[in-house]
Amino acid sequence: MRSYEVAIIVDPDVDDRQIPTLIETHLKVISDGGGTVANTDLAGRRRLAYRIKNDSQNAYKTEGVYVFVQLSAEPAVVNELSRRLTLDDKILRNKVFRPDAK
Repeated sequence: MRSYEVAIIVDPDVDDRQIPTLIETHLKVISDGGGTVANTDLAGRRRLAYRIKNDSQNAYKTEGVYVFVQLSAEPAVVNELSRRLTLDDKILRNKVFRPDAK
């Protein structure tokens, strides 16, 4: 298993109380695939560096809710997580990093 960090930007229109449940729902893919989630950090609302168009609402967003996740899993499981995050309309952006890659 490899260690990964995932940065997720959630649509600011999502209620703050629903965000942990939304993230946990997506992270279930990791535990089902034999991986482990080490840390989930809800960093809160931040202003975006540039506007992001949300295709489902056909509107531009200027802020988002940042969530950072540290996990260990197989590459195929992390690819599936990234795919599911990309398909969710409540997620504006996601990025997967390997901190130990050189």
